[in-house]
Amino acid sequence: MALDSEARWRLVRKAKEQEPQQPEGEVTIRDVEAGDLVAIAEIYNFYVLNSVITFDIEEQTLTEWKSKLKYLQGLDMPFKVAVSPSNQLLGFGYFAPWRQKAAFRRTVEDTIYLKPSAIGKRIGTRLLDELLAAGKKSGIREVVAVISDRGAESSIALHQKFGFEEQGRLAKVGFKMNKWLGTIILQKHL
Repeated sequence: MALDSEARWRLVRKAKEQEPQQPEGEVTIRDVEAGDLVAIAEIYNFYVLNSVITFDIEEQTLTEWKSKLKYLQGLDMPFKVAVSPSNQLLGFGYFAPWRQKAAFRRTVEDTIYLKPSAIGKRIGTRLLDELLAAGKKSGIREVVAVISDRGAESSIALHQKFGFEEQGRLAKVGFKMNKWLGTIILQKHL
């Protein structure tokens, strides 16, 4: 039986409550390392299985994450992780090419995911800030965010806080959990 949007977010909140509280201290944002990929897959797959904020419907394997990391590193794309003082991975974010055609080479799409226990602690803000700074330094000109039109209000607010502007909406372009879903497209010039 498919869960509605509110039921899915209750599940996220419950998972957040059940996770051990993170020790107090400064969260570190750093470049991804191959050893981070198991935790990245776990974080991402939680959202694949329990939400409509990603349009993936099957869990991503470690092999797929290794391939993605190699591809993004080959393009010199920023890929950052947030790590607790006890070295627990709390979230990740990266830039990937917006489209494969050469004329789009300075335009990227951003991706950010956090462990449920890390939500509401400004970790997403720090990840996006670091990604934008790294992207600007590497010559990226435009950043696009493609966000689900259901259950992703905090992601929209985060991007708007950084100056992303809505460029349009696509209705009913994805089907997941027995629902048609749309996307909201936001963009920022660096």
